[in-house]
Amino acid sequence: MNRDLATAAVEHGRELGAEYVEARIHHVRNLGALLRNGNPEPAVISDSYGIGIRLIYRGSLSFVATNNLRSDSVKGLVEDALRGAKSSQRILNDKIGFGKEKMSRSKWKAKEKKRLENYGVDVMIKFLKELDKQVKHEFKGVAFTNRLLSVSSEIEDKTYVNSDGANLDSRVPRIEFSSYLASSYYGNIESFTIPPGYAQLGGTGGWEVLEDLNLHEYIQSKADDLSSVVKSTGKPPDGNVDIILGPGVTGLVAHESSGHPEEADRILGREAAQAGESYLKREDLGLKIGSDEAFVSDDPTLAGSMGFYLFDDEGVKAKKRRLIEAGYIREFLHNRDTGRELKTGSNASSRAVRYDREPIVRMANTFVEPGDHSFDELVEDVNHGVYIESFMEWNIDDKRLNQRYVGLEAYVIENGKVSRRIRNPILEITTPKFWSSVDARGNDLQFTAATCGKGDPMQGSPVWTGGPHIRLRGLRVGSR
Repeated sequence: MNRDLATAAVEHGRELGAEYVEARIHHVRNLGALLRNGNPEPAVISDSYGIGIRLIYRGSLSFVATNNLRSDSVKGLVEDALRGAKSSQRILNDKIGFGKEKMSRSKWKAKEKKRLENYGVDVMIKFLKELDKQVKHEFKGVAFTNRLLSVSSEIEDKTYVNSDGANLDSRVPRIEFSSYLASSYYGNIESFTIPPGYAQLGGTGGWEVLEDLNLHEYIQSKADDLSSVVKSTGKPPDGNVDIILGPGVTGLVAHESSGHPEEADRILGREAAQAGESYLKREDLGLKIGSDEAFVSDDPTLAGSMGFYLFDDEGVKAKKRRLIEAGYIREFLHNRDTGRELKTGSNASSRAVRYDREPIVRMANTFVEPGDHSFDELVEDVNHGVYIESFMEWNIDDKRLNQRYVGLEAYVIENGKVSRRIRNPILEITTPKFWSSVDARGNDLQFTAATCGKGDPMQGSPVWTGGPHIRLRGLRVGSR
């Protein structure tokens, strides 16, 4: 039924004279369980189901959407889209067009051993209560007086048809865990997340994704580490030092200072009023921005990842994108329009999170490529430095040039050994300076899940961020 309806919408648009038409029937089911201090909160349940239609008429693009899937309603919606495209021509400065790309007919889905439909709120709450037992007691005199634990699942089904020949059906189930903890120690209140940095743990697949994370051991271990953070009082060293960043910090920097500024719509100024601009210009492909050890990629084809997909929402087959190679800007993230304008073609970066959201340029899984060093090898070559294992806060300007990262779990490195804890070291740096300072990458690639925000209306898109431990040379670290 969905395929017939989408096909009919595309055919009707073409009959009306549109040079391009696409229809995306998009069904997203969300279920979330929350546990606050051991007590269940109301469940989060949502079901979004409808059709989004885009068409191009004489260079004017129009997008419409409805949750009324009757054939006559959809037919009328196509006609509304055409009227919108025609009326927009009066104020159109630059014509929109989609470059020619190879289109496919395919049915694909993410692997799922234990189907999420079989795991309701009661199972989620039971799972969270077992986790809560691991953190409700004191750790080294530190009590986590407020605890919020969450599990959320999503099942995303899509049927996509366009007038260039794409015909796609997909199913992607996702599940993730997150938590927020507030500690009390001698009257001092501090808050944290597990995993640190307001991230999540999860991926595509079924309930087995949570089981494979070994969360019972992980959350207890992290709570123990964070109790030590609460009591730490050490100051970061003065002057220029070498810095080793943990995978969570590395992934955040890759996402924020490489992924976002290499989105082609930002580079062309089309996100300036929403997500911001970019320090990069359209002619900056090939620009040397970092050291020979700076490698950043974005790959939607990683099996099990939060950002997993095989075709984007314009019908283009997904592939790995090389954003930075040996310090050079190698590739921007493109949809079919920006790929045409910059004469590179699309690299399947167009995604929408619901039927009533237009596909826009998005990251999927952005990460620093691993190197060949062990963690011990990275450390042993540092005489005077800082190890920032995780972060607690960060900010970056809207051109993705100036940024600030505040460490959470952090230590001094002395004579090639990790020693005493320090409190909240601060790295303030520009994007070129950061990537130019990288001199070695670890072999321990790790990922965390996140939700990337972009667009207006906002589209929170599931992604992974990741990387190995990396080493940076000769930077100044501040403190509060």
